[in-house]
Amino acid sequence: MMKKVLSYSWLVLVALFMYIPVLILAFYSFTDSTTIGAVRGFSLHNYVTLFTMEELRNMIGGTLLLAVGAAAIAAVLGTLGAIGAFYSRPVPRTLVETANRVPVVNADVVTAFSICILLIVVLGIEKNTFIPLVIGHVVLCTPFVYLAVMPKLKQMDNGLYEAALDLGATPFQALRKIVLPQIIPGVISGFMLSITLSLDDYFVSTYTKPATFDTISTYVYNATRGAQTEIKTALWALSTVIFLVVIIAVVLMNLAASKQPKTQEVSGHDGRERE
Repeated sequence: MMKKVLSYSWLVLVALFMYIPVLILAFYSFTDSTTIGAVRGFSLHNYVTLFTMEELRNMIGGTLLLAVGAAAIAAVLGTLGAIGAFYSRPVPRTLVETANRVPVVNADVVTAFSICILLIVVLGIEKNTFIPLVIGHVVLCTPFVYLAVMPKLKQMDNGLYEAALDLGATPFQALRKIVLPQIIPGVISGFMLSITLSLDDYFVSTYTKPATFDTISTYVYNATRGAQTEIKTALWALSTVIFLVVIIAVVLMNLAASKQPKTQEVSGHDGRERE
């Protein structure tokens, strides 16, 4: 009994440390307060400012477009890399997996500075083209897609792929009709994680973005150093919106994952009854 109490107490304590700051920020986003600590009346002024101020709208729209575009490219590259490594011989597979771990454990500032040196200094690509920014975010996100897809490949029944080849399917047809449907949850997970990483990134964006463009992370950082009070409080509302969107996305993904085994079980029973 005491072990259960201690374990639950520790879990509650960790949850409080994680979520209390966000909840406090969300609370003040619905007030007229200009600083944390001075509670004033209820107001939706921060949310009105967030969605009506052109500067904030352009920043949010540009960040979302960058995140979705980079995540889509990373999802394709990470999935192809995972499939290629999975069906490779042990030595090439080990080399690819090792190389994939380096960007994951490496410090973001090192990755960002390396991308900046390679693309902007060595290759001479201008920041105004947005190419360094997009490539930087793709490089940041692709290894995480690889890590999300590879476990699904290892869980897959590889005999189905070989059976499809024996029955006359081409490798591409077997990949499209057999492999991809089984690993699509991993691809979606990697895609969603890539969007989060892109939205959260600061160092890669700082080193590679055009001077006239800001992502949410770089804008928030600059806003803490002398922006108008109206913009600062509107960013509280932005943090609350992002937090709610993430919660809804996680809940929906968990619900979809919980329903999937039931669907497969029902399909299995129907198949046996037909036989």
